[in-house]
Amino acid sequence: MSTPKKSSSSTLADAIELLKADHAEVRKLFKQYDKLAESEGSDAERQALAEQLCAKLTVHAQVEEELVYPAARGVLDEADLVDEATVEHASAKDLIAQIRAMQPGDDLYDAKVKVLGEYVEHHLKEEEGEMFPKLKKAGFDVVQLGEEIAVRKSELTATTTA
Repeated sequence: MSTPKKSSSSTLADAIELLKADHAEVRKLFKQYDKLAESEGSDAERQALAEQLCAKLTVHAQVEEELVYPAARGVLDEADLVDEATVEHASAKDLIAQIRAMQPGDDLYDAKVKVLGEYVEHHLKEEEGEMFPKLKKAGFDVVQLGEEIAVRKSELTATTTA
C-alpha cells in the first residue's frame, strides 16, 4: 500500500508517522502532568510541564491547520471530518490560552490541564482512527507532506523557543 516515493525514500518519515509521533509525545506529557498533579508536584514543575504541553500542541495544531487540513480537504470527500478537527483545535487553543494566562496555584489550573488532555485525546483518536486511514486510502502523498511538516515544525519551534 505504500507509494513508490515512500519506498524509495525510506529515510524520510511520512506525514502520518510524524503526526502520530507528536501524538505519542503529547500523551506521554499529559500522563506526566497527571502524576505531578496527583502527587502535588511543585507549582514550578507543573507550570513548566503545562507550558511544554501548550507549546507542543500549539505548534502541532498550526502545522495541521496550515498543511494537513488543506491537503486533506483536497483528497477527502468528507469535509465534515476536517471541519470537526478544526473546531476541536479552536476549543483546545482556547483552553491553552486560559492555562497560559493562569498560575498553577490558581483555582481550576489543574482541572483545565486535565480537560485539555481529554479534549486532545478525543481529537487524536479521531485523527488516528478516521482521518489518517482515509488519507492513506486516498493515495495521499504522505512523504511529500512529511517533508513539509518537518520543515514547518522546525521553523515554528525555533520561533517559540527564541
